[in-house]
Amino acid sequence: MSTDIRPPAADARPAPAVPGPATAPKPATVPESTSAEARRRPAPPTGRRRRGRVRRLLLGALTKSVAVAALLAVWEAAPRLNLVDPTFLPPFSQVVDAWFGLLDSGQLAANTQASLTRSLSGFGLAVLIGVPLGLLIGWYRPVADLLSPLLELFRNTAALALLPVFVLILGIGETSKISIVLYACIWPVLLNTISAVRTVDPTLLRLARSLNLSPLRLFQKVILPASVPAVFTGIRLAGAVSILVLVAAEMVGAKAGLGYLINASQFNFAIPQMYAGIATISVIGVVFNQLLVRLERRFTAWRAPVNG
Repeated sequence: MSTDIRPPAADARPAPAVPGPATAPKPATVPESTSAEARRRPAPPTGRRRRGRVRRLLLGALTKSVAVAALLAVWEAAPRLNLVDPTFLPPFSQVVDAWFGLLDSGQLAANTQASLTRSLSGFGLAVLIGVPLGLLIGWYRPVADLLSPLLELFRNTAALALLPVFVLILGIGETSKISIVLYACIWPVLLNTISAVRTVDPTLLRLARSLNLSPLRLFQKVILPASVPAVFTGIRLAGAVSILVLVAAEMVGAKAGLGYLINASQFNFAIPQMYAGIATISVIGVVFNQLLVRLERRFTAWRAPVNG
């Protein structure tokens, strides 16, 4: 039995590797969270976007001021064209001159300060009293049943009809004027607050009760936030009422204030000064309302914006 041991052949070499198709390098993977965040992040505004935004703002401001500009133009042109008697309705330019004359003499500032002090005092007291009382009446039925007859009696009594009563009881000083403003302003605040509490969405209440919230937490987390828009509607109405009622009250037994300025100008036949006082009251009312609108937006920022 022979054993055949042969050395490997000299030309036996390992077969060379067959080159395969070239593979492209894999792209670097981006974390999924980072890419999603990049998609959500708004693109920085370009110059074209900024210009478009500025144009939209200017167009909105122009649209809102067209009606006012038209009214002022008609006011200026009607007396000059003798469409109305210039004695009783002077041109708007004369009213502007009279307004600056009152401003230079210090009469406008003094009378405006007196009116704003009375108006804001009565308005602030009405909000401090009306909102808590309205929440209490709207939430607790026994309190509502107790006070409803009084509310129905006094809310249908005009504030100016009670002005002589306030003057007789409280005198002709500041107390009677602040009190009449308080009486006139408290009803819009109170009634809107009561309505806000009673008209909360029942679905929200059922969901909150299903979470076993205590009455205090239910009131704090559901009733108050849901009532804020309607409460601010009453506050804005009260802001307008505070100025209107005060002017009427200042025309009776007052020695300072915009109502006094208008009344005194009428008696002295200073018609441009009278219209200057009226225009000042209008501007104050618009500014006051815009401040309340901004405050309302701040407290109701949680609401979803309504399109259109």
